[in-house]
Amino acid sequence: MLRVLILIMASWGAQGCTDSESCPQVPPNNASKDFCYSARIRSTVLQGLPFGGVPTVLALDFMCFLGLLVVFSFLRKVAWDYGRLALVTDGFCSWLTAIFRIKDEEIREKCGEDAVHYLSFQRHIIGLLVVVGVLSVGIILPVNFSGNLLGDFGRTTIANLNADNALLWLHTTFAFLYLLLTVYSMRRHTSKMHYKEDDLVVETYPSLLFFHRHAYENCAVLEARICYNVARLMYLNSERYFLSIIARGRGGGGAFEEAVGYYTKLEAQLKDDYRKEREKVNRKPLGMAFVTFQNESITATILKDFNACKCQGCQCRQQPKSSQFSAKLHTHNWTVNYAPDPQNVYWEHLSVGGFSWWIRCLIINLVLFLLLFFLTTPAIIISTMDKFNVTKPVEYLNNPIVTQFFPTLLLWSFSALLPTIVYYSAFLEAHWTRSGENRTTMHKCYTFLIFMVLLLPSLGLSSLDVFFRWLFDKKFLADATMRFECVYLPDNGAFFVNYVIASAFIGNAMDLLRIPGLLMYMIRLCLARSVAERRNVKRHQAYEFQFGAAYAWMMCVFTVVMTYSITCPIIVPFGLMYMLLKHLADRYNMYYAYLPSKLDKKIHSGAVNQVVAAPILCLFWLLFFSTVRSGKMRTPSAGHSICWPLQMYIAQVLQDPSSEEVCSGSGEDDGQGSSQDEEIINVENGLNEDFQSGEDSLIDNEVRH
Repeated sequence: MLRVLILIMASWGAQGCTDSESCPQVPPNNASKDFCYSARIRSTVLQGLPFGGVPTVLALDFMCFLGLLVVFSFLRKVAWDYGRLALVTDGFCSWLTAIFRIKDEEIREKCGEDAVHYLSFQRHIIGLLVVVGVLSVGIILPVNFSGNLLGDFGRTTIANLNADNALLWLHTTFAFLYLLLTVYSMRRHTSKMHYKEDDLVVETYPSLLFFHRHAYENCAVLEARICYNVARLMYLNSERYFLSIIARGRGGGGAFEEAVGYYTKLEAQLKDDYRKEREKVNRKPLGMAFVTFQNESITATILKDFNACKCQGCQCRQQPKSSQFSAKLHTHNWTVNYAPDPQNVYWEHLSVGGFSWWIRCLIINLVLFLLLFFLTTPAIIISTMDKFNVTKPVEYLNNPIVTQFFPTLLLWSFSALLPTIVYYSAFLEAHWTRSGENRTTMHKCYTFLIFMVLLLPSLGLSSLDVFFRWLFDKKFLADATMRFECVYLPDNGAFFVNYVIASAFIGNAMDLLRIPGLLMYMIRLCLARSVAERRNVKRHQAYEFQFGAAYAWMMCVFTVVMTYSITCPIIVPFGLMYMLLKHLADRYNMYYAYLPSKLDKKIHSGAVNQVVAAPILCLFWLLFFSTVRSGKMRTPSAGHSICWPLQMYIAQVLQDPSSEEVCSGSGEDDGQGSSQDEEIINVENGLNEDFQSGEDSLIDNEVRH
C-alpha cells in the first residue's frame, strides 16, 4: 500500500511529460539557486528524487510515525506513571479508540473550560483547512498545471505560469477569499467563548470597603481580601506537606525507622519555620486587594469609571466618583481590572513588581534577543558545524534517501530545540498569572518560529543579523528581486511541504510520547533517596498543559500552510493532515496526561489574532511574486498590492470584538494595568488597622495554591 502511494504521487508530479526532452521548461538559474540555498546545509536542496522528494519523505515519516506509535503503546503499559490518570484498559492499542470516545463534556469536567476552547479552536482551523484544501487542490492546482514553464514538482507551483497569464487574477481573488474565510471562522469561534467575571482586583488601602459604599450607591461589597507576600510561606508549606507524606510511609526494619526519624525531624523544623513565617506575613502586605461585588453590573460600572479617566497617562476626562476617603486613598492613581481566577494566580510572584520586574524582564529578553539574533535558524548552526566537518560523513554517503530525509528531520529537531530557550525565558520573568505567562510564551515563540521556519528560509537568509543587514543595506533594492525569487523556487515549496509532513507525523507522535516529561520523571526517580520519596515522585509528576507553547507551534505550521496555499497548493492536504493528528494527540494528552489549567479569555483571543496573520502573509507572497515577475505593478497579480491595506483593515474590524466589550464595560483591558499581567493593578502601598477583612482566609488560600 505504501509503495502504491509513492508511485501514484511520483507519477502525478510527472504527468504530461513522457520524457525530459518533451517537457517545456525554463531551467532555474544555478547561481540563483546557490544564492538562495547558501543559508542552508547543502543537502537541504532537494535533488535526485522525483516530485521534490515529497513521496520519499512521506513514506519515511509515515514509517517513523508507526514505529513511534508502537513505542508509545509499549511505554503506556510499562511507564504509565508519568501521565495524569491510571491505566484504565489493558489493551495494547485500546488508547487509540479511547480518543474518539472522549466527549467534550468529559473534557470540560476533567480538564477545564480552557481545554474545550482550545479544542474548539482546532476544529474551526480544521474546517477552514478543509475548505481551503478543496479550493486550492480543486481549482488553484489545475490552474498552475496549465502553465508550461517548469516540470516535475515545479508544475504544481505558481512559478509555472507566465507573468502575463490572465489566470493570475484567480490567485489574488482566492487569497482574498481565504482571508475572509479565516476571519469568519475565527468569529464563529470567539462567539462561543463566555467568561463570567464579577471580581475586581485593586492594590489599595483598608478603607476600600468604605470608599465603595460612599462613592457608589447601592454598591454591595461581599468581600475584600488583602494580599500579602507569601512566597516563602508557600515554599515552606509545600516542603512540609511532602515531608509529612514521606514520614508516614509504610515499611519495616531498622533502616526504615532511621528514615522516619530523619524525615520527622525535618518536618518538625519546617513546621517551626512555617509558624514563624506566618506570624511575619501580616506585616508584609502588598497593598493589593481582591474585591467581590454582589452583581456584575456594579463591577462593570466601577471598572468603566476608573479605566475611562486616563488616556496614556494624560488626564482627558473627569475624575472617578469620590467619597470622603478619596483624598486619603489617592483614588486618582488607581487602575482597576477584573480579577483572575485564584487558580490562575502565581501567588508567590505577586511580590515581584514595579521597577525590579522591569529590570528583570529587560535583562532576560535582552540576553534572549542577542542569542537568537545570531542563532536564529538551524541553518546557521549547521553551517557552523560544517566548519568543523561534522556533517561531512552524511555527504560522503551520497544516498538520496538520506539527503531527502535528513534535512527536514534536522529542521524539525532544531526548530524544537531553539524555541525551548524562548519558552523557558517566560518562566524566568515571574509573571503574576498563568494566563499572562502563557500569553507571553505564545507571542514570543510564534514570532521566533515564523522567522526561523518560514521567513528567513524562504528568503535564503540564515539569521536575523543577516536579515537586518540585507534590509537596511544600500543594495537592498538590487538584491530584493533575487531574494524574492527564492520564495518561488520549486525546491523551496517542496522543502516546506516536507517540513509540514515531518511535523504531522514525527511532531505529533513525539507529542504523544512526551519525551521531556518522561526524561524528567526518570531523573526525579533516580534522585529520590528512598522508597517513600520515589512514591511521592510518582504521585506528583504531572504538569499543566502549556497552552502558550501549543498555540505557538500549531499556528506556526498553520501559517506555513496558509502562506504557501496559493503559490504551492499541494501543501494544504498535508497541513490538514497535521491538524487532524494534532487534534487527536491533544485530546488524548489533555484527558490522560496533563493537569487542568485555569486561564482567561486573552490567551485564546491572542491565538485568534495570529490566525488572521496567516492569510495576510499569503497576500504578501503574491505581492512578492508580482514584484519578481514584472518589477512594477503590471501583472494581474499585482493588483492586490493596492488592496492589501484595505484587507488588513477589514480583518481587524471583523475580527476584533474588543470595541464592543469596551463600550459595554465587559472588561478586556488592552493597554492599561500592570506590564506583567493586565489582570492586576497598582497603587501606593498602605494598610490600616481598622480593616482586616479576610486576611487569614486569603493567606490560607494562597498557601494552598
